[in-house]
Amino acid sequence: MKAKTLLRKVTSALTGSKKKAAKKKAAPAKKKAAKKTAKKVAKKSAMRKSAVNKPAVSRNGGRAGADGVVSWNFKQLSHNLLGGFGGMGEGMSVQVAPDGRRIIWLAHESAPKNFTAVDVSDPRKPKVVIQTDLPQSHMRSNSLETCGNIMAVAYQTQKKNLKPAGMELFDISVPEKPRSISFFDCSGEDSRGVHQLWFADGEYVHMASGSPDWKGTNPLDDQFYRIIDVRNPSKPTEVGRWHMPGTKQGDNVMPPPRHPLDKGYRAHNCNVYPQRPDRCYLAYIDGGMHVMDISDKSNPKRISSWTNSPPYTGFMHTVVPLFDRGLMLVTDESTENNAKDWPKLVWVLDARDETNLVPISTCPLPDHKAYSARGRFGAHNIHENVPLPTCWQSDQVVLGTFFNGGLRAYDIANPYQPQAIATFVPPPAPGAPTGTTQINDVFVDEREVVYCVDRHIGGLYCLEMDF
Repeated sequence: MKAKTLLRKVTSALTGSKKKAAKKKAAPAKKKAAKKTAKKVAKKSAMRKSAVNKPAVSRNGGRAGADGVVSWNFKQLSHNLLGGFGGMGEGMSVQVAPDGRRIIWLAHESAPKNFTAVDVSDPRKPKVVIQTDLPQSHMRSNSLETCGNIMAVAYQTQKKNLKPAGMELFDISVPEKPRSISFFDCSGEDSRGVHQLWFADGEYVHMASGSPDWKGTNPLDDQFYRIIDVRNPSKPTEVGRWHMPGTKQGDNVMPPPRHPLDKGYRAHNCNVYPQRPDRCYLAYIDGGMHVMDISDKSNPKRISSWTNSPPYTGFMHTVVPLFDRGLMLVTDESTENNAKDWPKLVWVLDARDETNLVPISTCPLPDHKAYSARGRFGAHNIHENVPLPTCWQSDQVVLGTFFNGGLRAYDIANPYQPQAIATFVPPPAPGAPTGTTQINDVFVDEREVVYCVDRHIGGLYCLEMDF
């Protein structure tokens, strides 16, 4: 018994020594592993601060689910057909009303409706607050913007020399009862009125417009850049204008050459941001884009230009500067069915030197052949970082609309290699003329709720980002 007991003690002592030695040997390895883990956590934390998280694995791999929705890293919260008038334009703006409700205002693509207000306080249960009619069937209110409790609405007519053509300002402090404050007349022999406008500072409306005194060198060149002072909203006043040289009769330079798919040398989006209030970032359709010095609003001056056409097919739509990163986003618009004007892309430019803009990448798209049979496919508009408290701001993620290609999101943490991170393509609403949904515009509020609209009939979609 004593021998066995002694043997157990010796064995136990030896085992204990081995365990202690093993622990001593393992301790540095554990410390090293802990440090490595800490570094990984810190790295991931830094990535979250500087860039979007990498996308989760899609539940359905980007294929259509049982409801017909193709969704990857977007979750649909709701869908509203807007009372059967779901053909929406490019105007989307969120207002927090005096009573605390969150209202998204939407411009319509065509008659008979003018604009629609939807209560999206709960984005899972959007409610139409009001839907107004246009004064005439030969016009549309393609664009609108809100700033506080004032809304600016663009009116464009189907043909020149029709009325009303211009801009109307509304008091929207009571969303159910929008009250007209004033109308700025832009009608004329060679004018269709206002196509697009920007209103973010409560003082000036920047717009793509015709005017009574304008005569273009080509019938398609009928809208140019105008700056309207609305500090007294009851009396809007033009303070400055600019047009691309050669597009107005009487210019001392030759008219620019026409593109094969001629859509006109005319202004489109004219974005102005508080980071550089002395700059306008102006898209000019077939005339490329222009960085404008508007420090003297009575005399805008061009600083630089960039175009991709030729060899591409024109229709530059939107310019969004990313100031802290020295980058610029530029979109083309697809305007032809069946991808006849392919490719239409979202471009990333190096804008560190605003006098020398350099394209460095484009946001990737799938093969257009899968989308070319029904309606438009290609870029249109992007989330524009509108400088309002109700708008989400990001210089790491691009959200863009691609007509029958739906809504798509890209991570541009590495601007030389944008990565697709999310897709949303809803099925067509009943009666869709092309048999597809044509996602036309996108806006993201500061809660990170995503709103997108259909150009033809599908109305409003409310989404959340799963990335």
